[in-house]
This record gives sequence, structure tokens and C-alpha cells, in this order.
Amino acid sequence: MRYRIEGGNLPVLLVQLDQGEAIQCEAGGMSWMDEGLVMETHTGGLGKMLGRAVTGESLFTNTYIAQRPGEIAMASSFPGDIRVYEVHPGQALICQKNAFMAMVGNVEMSVAFQKRLGGALFGGEGIIMQQFTGEGLVFLEIDGSSYEYNLAPGERKIVDTGNLVMMDGTCTMDVQTVSGIGNALFGGEGLFNTVVTGPGRVVVQSMPIQATAMKLYGYMPHGK
Repeated sequence: MRYRIEGGNLPVLLVQLDQGEAIQCEAGGMSWMDEGLVMETHTGGLGKMLGRAVTGESLFTNTYIAQRPGEIAMASSFPGDIRVYEVHPGQALICQKNAFMAMVGNVEMSVAFQKRLGGALFGGEGIIMQQFTGEGLVFLEIDGSSYEYNLAPGERKIVDTGNLVMMDGTCTMDVQTVSGIGNALFGGEGLFNTVVTGPGRVVVQSMPIQATAMKLYGYMPHGK
């Protein structure tokens, strides 16, 4: 399996599959492909189907299997970036909802519940996130540009709501209240920030789709 990412700010993931190889994505994720690739739709059982539903993904996943060598393309749904991460046994990846694009190999996607209630309710990432375990590659769709940091044990990164994309399973997430009433009310950052504590990698994004939608909403005409 070989892949490349092209398209600049409107990226496309292009995966070249050899005969017998396969790639899994959410339903509707394929943009175009060569003949010789066969699609199989799966639910993975009721539990996995419900898990995908609560994380905002489609209830079904599609697996594309190459009966002969061919290419499949998956286009980003929003201006931004596509990043690929390796998954190894015992090293989970925790991702925000809707970040998943595709995966290759023996990778399992499941629900990751935030253990700390504060992070679940006020961190902006939600009580439910996606967890990837096993061994293989995971492709994530990122809104805007992406930036990666490696946190040392106990080192913290304060992230605005919606900017967190991915963190290693060794990291923990909580919230921090914005200090000062004036800062909270007029600083434009809201009442809470997400705090990620190492050790492990943290990936953030520059243009969360939710923030972009709210910005555009302000320029739209509203009826009286």
C-alpha cells in the first residue's frame, strides 16, 4: 500500500492498493477510484454501530478491497490538512469526533469516554471521543493547518475550545477556568479552556469548523 496527499488547502488522500490489500473509511468517504476495487459495507455489530453514532460518524463503514492494483481517492470536506499516524499495540490514539478519514491494517476504532467530568462537560471536545488501537495507519482530517507538540511528563498545553485534534492515550485532558470575570466575559475565549497534560503527542488545528461556521453566521442576513 502506498499513499500520497495532494491538493494544498483542499487536500485529497490518494491510496494505491496492490491486489488483496484493503482500506476502510466511513460511508460516503470515497471520492473516486479505479476499476477492480470492490466495496463491502459493514456495521461491525450493534455496539460498534452505536459507538460510531455517538461520535458523529456514519453508522456504517466501507472497506475497499483491491481485486487488482488500483487507486482510491478520499477528498477533504473542509479546507485544511490530512495527517497520517501510526498505531502500535499498547499505544492508543484519542481523537476528536469527526476527525476520522480512513485506516489501514489491523486498527480498531472505538469510543473513548473522558474520565474527568470537567473535561467532558466544558472542554469543548465532548464526553465522547474516538480511540484507535491495534497496528496500522490512521488518516485524520484536520480543519485548517495542523501543529504537533510532544509534551514531557507533567507538561501542559492550554488549548481553546475545538482546537484539539488528537492526543496520545498517555495524555490526560481536563479544563481550566479563564481567570478573572472581565477576562471571562470580554476576552472572547469563553469561560473554559481545554488543558492537555503529557506525556505524549498533542495535535491541534488552526481553524475548527465550528468556529468558522459561527464567524460566517455573523455575516449572514437575518430576517426580522
